Amino acid sequence: MAHTDRAGLLVADELAAFVETEVLPGLGITPEGFWAGVADIFARFTPDNRALLATRDDLQSRIDAWHAERKGQPHDAGATDAFLREIGYLVPEPAPFQIGTERVDDELARLAGPQLVVPILNARFLLNAANARWGSLYDALYGTDALGDLPAAGRYDVERGARVVARAKAFLDEAVPLETVSWADVDESFSHAIALKHQDQFVGRTEKGVLYRHNGLHIEVVFDRDHPVGATDPAGIADVILESALSTICDLEDSVAAVDAADKTAAYRNWLGLMKGDLSASVQKGGRTLERVLEADRVYTTDDGSTGTLKGRSLLFVRNVGHLMTNPAIRLPDGSEAFEGMLDAILTSLIGLYDLGGLGRFRNSTAGSIYIVKPKMHGPDEAAFTDRLFDAVEDLLGLERHTIKVGVMDEERRTSANLAACIHAVRDRIVFINTGFLDRTGDEIHTAMQAGPVVRKADIKSSKWIAAYEARNVAIGLACGLSGRAQIGKGMWAAPDRMADMLEQKIGHPKTGANTAWTPSPTAATLHAMHYHAVDVFAVQKEVAQRPTPGLEDLLTPPLAQGADWSEQVVSDELDNNAQGILGYVVRWIDQGVGCSKVPDIHDIGLMEDRATLRISSQHIANWLLHGVCTDAQVEAALLRMAAKVDAQNAGDPLYRPMASEPEASLAYQAARALVFEGVAQPNGYTEPLLHAFRLKLKGG
Repeated sequence: MAHTDRAGLLVADELAAFVETEVLPGLGITPEGFWAGVADIFARFTPDNRALLATRDDLQSRIDAWHAERKGQPHDAGATDAFLREIGYLVPEPAPFQIGTERVDDELARLAGPQLVVPILNARFLLNAANARWGSLYDALYGTDALGDLPAAGRYDVERGARVVARAKAFLDEAVPLETVSWADVDESFSHAIALKHQDQFVGRTEKGVLYRHNGLHIEVVFDRDHPVGATDPAGIADVILESALSTICDLEDSVAAVDAADKTAAYRNWLGLMKGDLSASVQKGGRTLERVLEADRVYTTDDGSTGTLKGRSLLFVRNVGHLMTNPAIRLPDGSEAFEGMLDAILTSLIGLYDLGGLGRFRNSTAGSIYIVKPKMHGPDEAAFTDRLFDAVEDLLGLERHTIKVGVMDEERRTSANLAACIHAVRDRIVFINTGFLDRTGDEIHTAMQAGPVVRKADIKSSKWIAAYEARNVAIGLACGLSGRAQIGKGMWAAPDRMADMLEQKIGHPKTGANTAWTPSPTAATLHAMHYHAVDVFAVQKEVAQRPTPGLEDLLTPPLAQGADWSEQVVSDELDNNAQGILGYVVRWIDQGVGCSKVPDIHDIGLMEDRATLRISSQHIANWLLHGVCTDAQVEAALLRMAAKVDAQNAGDPLYRPMASEPEASLAYQAARALVFEGVAQPNGYTEPLLHAFRLKLKGG
């Protein structure tokens, strides 16, 4: 990878060319001034970044030693709290405060609805997610198991179509009730002007439909006698369109495999396409090639004849990487790689100037903000570092203070234990807190690595700390004034093919007071949107705000298996489950550069996997190895068994490289093995260092 000097930095030629020929000219910024500012930021912030990582290591080593000394003793909540305060892991709570964030779009502050997370390296997925602001309820119900079963292959099923229409009209009865009749009873004489139970729900008319609003979200009922469904409907209703994914996170982190300048440049180019509005992707459908682009805004007419518009696209965040990783795309004057999170902050914000200046085809933020999600921060000092870094980027780009907003992923133990202090550190730019159950579980296992063997992976979900973690997140966010100013979010539904289960279970997220939650697809977002009509989230938030915030005792109780005596079969089954998940994900990451996909689990059920799920499985086996629950030989045997299973599951993929026949020759297999056997030594149990090393080795031939 060739590099060129830019203000003392060695910048990969591909990245330098992208910045200087595709980004800066449209912004009127000179390359000389830009790179000088970039070099200054790296010079100022690199020592602090390194020091924060050293603090992580120091705290973990102290916790490891403390647990090792007390091994075999029952958990002592008081002693744990005192020790963590003594070493500075727990910090004093800030005095009561309210966040001061301003210029926040309604999608984040004053509305409640689904959120998508999408890998930024896949343009087609990006466009699908950005366009998922609106979705067909009829299609979502018909094409999934949301009604309890899947559609049969072949021609349109009239009976199933009738069930879809009945379910959609039952939904309308709940969300947009009529004065005297059910939606199932209306015919061509239907008139919005006299029929609504709540007249203020009427918004206007679209080209073929009527637009309503409920709990802040829009619903369009489409009337079209020329449509096959509308032709047979008593009222001519052809579809029900729901406002679905209010926001989308374009991910540079856990769902992508970006290890060098080529990968980073491709990611930044896609983000540029979104901000300029000219991103496109070719899609094969029905034997034809279609060009997918961003959807335009939606137009409607009110009763007085005036015209209104609604956003046609989801509001976009960009998720930067955390503080840990470096990337060879830029080398510092001392020859070391630059911190990737700092590079992301600079370049994603630079590209965001296209939106702020109205230089693109559409507007992302009408409030004039750039939205960055920052993951994997450990405690308030790291949040404060992010705040200072964003200050510096704003100064470089000539932006008003706090133009760059931050979403804080509450996914590391030291952050969830000090959440109010973390929010306080970014109190004037925070627009988002979100529980990341998967990464949080991986960090829980690693933090308590020396304390003893943890419970089986499936049992961790019922551990004390999980309930406390989820409840504290909402309660603390509300106490800090996030309601009406920022999002409080919940995590992913990982089974994209199980929509009936999602409809039954995921309503629990808005019922907690969270005004967003992650969904795995645009279709899932449309179905999950129904939950935000069923639950008035902001009313729930008022109730939750009156309850006391759960304390730290349960949160700091590790999920240890006290006195467990598992049979050999139980241990073997657990190892197989973990090993299959590790291999199924890692083989695509290393060999194909796929950071997130639907991966068959050990029971051949497709689950959305990313690095967070990998962190849990690898740390779990590492923990059991450390404490003698299993042996090296048992783990090696499980890996070989599951390599054969994963090979069989991927037999239809022409790009797939089998592992089981020659495991020593498979870099993917060796990476999976390293994640387990070197798991105890990995910083905070993260998988990125090993994944990047093996992927770079493969790319280098």
